[in-house]
Amino acid sequence: MIGLFKVKEKQREQAQNASRGGGGGASVKKQSAGELRLHKDISELNLPSSCTISFPNGKDDLMNFEVSIKPDDGYYHNGTFAFTFQVSPVYPHEAPKVKCKTKVYHPNIDLEGNVCLNILREDWKPVLNINTVIYGLFHLFTEPNSEDPLNHEAAQVLRDNPKLFETNVRRAMTGGYVGQTFFPRYKNLKPLYPPLYFSYSQRTFVCLLAVVKLHPPFPLETERK
Repeated sequence: MIGLFKVKEKQREQAQNASRGGGGGASVKKQSAGELRLHKDISELNLPSSCTISFPNGKDDLMNFEVSIKPDDGYYHNGTFAFTFQVSPVYPHEAPKVKCKTKVYHPNIDLEGNVCLNILREDWKPVLNINTVIYGLFHLFTEPNSEDPLNHEAAQVLRDNPKLFETNVRRAMTGGYVGQTFFPRYKNLKPLYPPLYFSYSQRTFVCLLAVVKLHPPFPLETERK
């Protein structure tokens, strides 16, 4: 009787393992409601050609992906801006977490990559989707908003002097300083100003001046008696 009981218990365990995707095969990971909804959102994406999506961790990790935006108009045209998306398992009841990987001079994106977009904060609703968020990010580059800033200095320049704001944006995108902040040059963009350099004769003259200043061939006026 004891042996028969053990056999039946073993058969019950094998049946339970098989029903769970076991039985010697690979177990199947159950997708969360957030993953199922995200899979639906991605399959229904309808983006402009200037926006692309990629999955650096492969197809097994849909909850973390990147979006690249290349505006074709406005202050930021010809720039390429990369964003990371982290989607919660409770999505769409919680907005995705979005950060900008590209250092950018923008009133609604700070230097740490935090993004100020209303639908990622108080205006998020479960009926919204990834497509809506990407279009919202794209809109930030075509029409930056100075009234709801993260970079307050950039927002003030945009309000008070749009021409200077445009110059600052181009300087940041082509590599250089805006105020005390250095921005690396974006790919495929030429520097706004040509690099400063000395010719050979100019370098020679500067070096001679330095030598004369350090080792004057005659006493200076203050040393003469």
